Formats: sequence, structure tokens, C-alpha cells
Amino acid sequence: MPAVRKLGIVMDPIESIKPWKDSTLAMMLEAQARGWQLYYFMLEDILLDNAIAMGDFRTLAVHDDNEHWFDFLDAGRCRLDELDVILMRKDPPFDLEYIYCTHILEQAEENGVLVVNRPASLRDCNEKLFTRVFPQCCVETLVSRKSANLKAFIAQHRDVIVKPLDGMGGQSIFRVQAGDLNTNAIIEAVSKHGRSQTMAQRYIPEIRDGDKRILLIDGVAVPYALARLPAAGENRGNIAAGASTRGQPLSERDQWLCDQVGDELRARGLLFVGIDVIGDYITEINVTSPTCIRELDRDFGLNISADLFECIERRISA
Repeated sequence: MPAVRKLGIVMDPIESIKPWKDSTLAMMLEAQARGWQLYYFMLEDILLDNAIAMGDFRTLAVHDDNEHWFDFLDAGRCRLDELDVILMRKDPPFDLEYIYCTHILEQAEENGVLVVNRPASLRDCNEKLFTRVFPQCCVETLVSRKSANLKAFIAQHRDVIVKPLDGMGGQSIFRVQAGDLNTNAIIEAVSKHGRSQTMAQRYIPEIRDGDKRILLIDGVAVPYALARLPAAGENRGNIAAGASTRGQPLSERDQWLCDQVGDELRARGLLFVGIDVIGDYITEINVTSPTCIRELDRDFGLNISADLFECIERRISA
């Protein structure tokens, strides 16, 4: 009989997830259904011992049950290169501890483990700055620490979104219009008084139709998007900020945007990515822990995790 395949998952505390919407749980359920053994790690469980990547693991059984979605089984320590695949699914903040972990995972990768997504690309592809590689897909954008530069951009474009480069879930995202008396305070807060690079993007009024999350597996788009519609009185299309959701087929423009980025994602070893699209433009490229699998699966009878694991199994078989 073939050996049981082993999947490592680096993630946030599993007891704290929302199982009905958690994409990492969907991935684990699919792996378990395929007979894979699940090895669970948190960031602090990853270590380097004399240049050998190691991890303090707990094996898991997972359940599609909103009240009881996991059981811990065994515990121990293993070399990470004893695993077949590692999913790096730790949510931001993308801080130095996250970066250190990618270096250790890269050691495991060099010893033959498939890490999804590639550790070097997790470091290189900031989810907001990575859009710079695809200027044909993006709205007018400025990145600067200087208040004067940001204020000049606001004066030029009149209606602007200002956000930090390291946020998630809609945190610290502001809409600023020319003449807003809070402009200085917003720029000071987001840029940490000029200590942090800050992104300004021309406001896209089509946000009223939703901030679309499109998932790509090895550079190929899932044919449906999840539009996240801002709550009343909100500018942010983030579920964490109270947005409602609506599944919809990709438009011709959506597919064009995916075609523009697909080859680059494949080249960088970014097997599972979520792009955020407002109107005709990509606003972010999410490479760390993209979500919305379960919502799209429910809306359209899909099994996106199965498509991902078909891709993974082709990679490790090759």
C-alpha cells in the first residue's frame, strides 16, 4: 500500500476559527477525506535545530461541525522534511516573527517539501505592494511616508482611499476627500507620524457593487467571485467590517485581470491566491491566507479545496 501522505498546517489557534467560513478548515477536511494525516502547528511550534527545520506538532481529526470541528490526537516533534506538504495559513500581522517562520519553512522546502505558498514569495509579495507588478490592472496609486506627498495625491484625485501596507480585514482603511478636516489626523494615524509607508488609491465608486474576491489555483481562476457589499454607512467591502456577500460569475474584465496575473503567480510558486477587485481594478493580491472557499462552495456547489489538492498532488507526484 502507498504510504500515507502527511500534511502540515501552520495556522492560528484552531479553537478560535469560525468553522462555517474558515478556508483552512475546508482544506483540512479535503485532505483528511483523501486519507492524508494532518499535523497542526502554530507559529511558535516551528524551530530550527542545527539547520534542520523542525516542528512541535499535534495530529488532528477535523469535522464539518460548527460545534465540534476538531480533535487533537497525538503530539510530538518531527523534522518538517518528513512531511509531504506544508500549508502556511497563518493570518497577518505580517511581522518579523512571520518572516522568521518563512525562513525556517524555506529550509524544509530546500529539503524537498512543497510549501504552499512558497516562503520566499510570501516574503516578497506584500499584499498591497505586489499590485505594482501589474500596473495595467490597477487604479492610480501612491505609496509614501511623507504627509505632503499623500496630501498632494488627495488634492489631485479628490476622493481617495488611504490604508497601511500591513493591515487586513479592513483595519485602518479610510476614505478621504479633498477638504476633509480630518486629513492630517488620518495620515498621521495610518503612517504612524511618517514612520510607515502608506498607500493611497483613487477611490473607486463601484465599491457599491462589492469588493470582489476571486480565488486562483496555480494561476487559474475559480470561475466565480464573492462580492462583499459594504454595510450601510461603510466604505469597506470586508466581511470583518460587516459586509454582506453575494456570489457571482466572473465578468469578462474579471477574467482578463486573472489572465494578467496568472503566469506571474505560477512562476513565484503562489498556488493559492485571492485577488480583490473593485470595478475594473485589482486593489490587493492576497497571498498569505486567502479566504472565501466555503462561501463560494456553498453558493455554487463547488469544492475548491478539491481543486487545490488535485493541483498539490500533481506537484508532489511530479
